[in-house]
Amino acid sequence: MRPSGWDFPLFLHVFGAMTLFGAALTAFLAAVAAWRSTDSAALRRAVFLSLLVVGVPAYVAMRGGAQWIYSKEGFTGNDDPSWIGIGFGAADGGLVLLLVTIGVAYWWRRSARPLAGRIVTGLSAVYLLVLAIAWLAMSGKWG
Repeated sequence: MRPSGWDFPLFLHVFGAMTLFGAALTAFLAAVAAWRSTDSAALRRAVFLSLLVVGVPAYVAMRGGAQWIYSKEGFTGNDDPSWIGIGFGAADGGLVLLLVTIGVAYWWRRSARPLAGRIVTGLSAVYLLVLAIAWLAMSGKWG
């Protein structure tokens, strides 16, 4: 059992992670739908805004909550469980992936080039996979 003082940082981390996953899933589904749409301007805008307006604040909440609960639990970086390393790796590497996806989504929104849409779809699918692996590792406490 965790002390009740640790509930809010853990809630913030989990809420941010769930919201981030939802933003990435929304971007992926809207990008796929835009491929089949004759007028995809609204969908391209939805992809960009879901990542920028929802994804970035959710990332900050997720990562801030993770660091807060990490420090409260007294981990030092020496002999941390492997699920913590997986989570940090997915968060830190995922930030680069998120920012690149936002950049390509902006390019797609402005240019309407099909190649940009395919890249956004692929990057958001990879990001969803990274988030799912971290989710499984942290919920199952691997290692």
